[in-house]
Amino acid sequence: MSHIDIEVKRIKEKLLEMWDLVDYQFQSGQEAMATIDHELAKRVIKLGRKVNNYDVKIDRMSENVLALFTPVAIDLRLMLATLKINASLERIGDDSEGIAYFVQKLSAPLNPELVEETRVIEMYEAAKAMLADCRTAFMKDDTELAKELIKRDKTLNKIYAKADTIIARCLTEDISKIGEGLVLFSIIKKIERVGDQITNIAEEIVFYRDAKVIRHKRKKKKKE
Repeated sequence: MSHIDIEVKRIKEKLLEMWDLVDYQFQSGQEAMATIDHELAKRVIKLGRKVNNYDVKIDRMSENVLALFTPVAIDLRLMLATLKINASLERIGDDSEGIAYFVQKLSAPLNPELVEETRVIEMYEAAKAMLADCRTAFMKDDTELAKELIKRDKTLNKIYAKADTIIARCLTEDISKIGEGLVLFSIIKKIERVGDQITNIAEEIVFYRDAKVIRHKRKKKKKE
């Protein structure tokens, strides 16, 4: 194994360690939301510092490979993709922290009817599955799975698009629930952003494996 192969392997391993940590943050955010567990929410927030340390470490390792080995072809694309995937994972960690912060604002469980009508649990489960499958796509260089994830993000977008109307209607019926409604909508918005970051990662997997940039093509289709 060449020196560059060894370094690339180390970076991928470090990235997967960070991925597991971010995945734990995101999953714990849902548990904290369901049980209004302020201690668990606090733990999710505290882990943010560890995620940030991974972010800085992976950036430095990737930059060293670019500077010392001047990689080409797939190795170069992998390093460029790694920098972006690293940034997206860090943002998912930030969004998980955001969910935990909102959970800390709640003193009682969310209204079950509002939870069901907004489909927040369904949305969270879909996003968790996407994050797990995205990790699999990265480990196995599975570009077909990566492309499938981009399509699955539409489900999260549809739930998010309807959430504000549902919550607004419920709040007009009972203004005492304004604080709870705003927290719930903020959590839904964070989950939608996680879906966007997973989509960004999936696009980078396609980029480094197939040498294809699909981001702008996707945006063009949306406009059409």
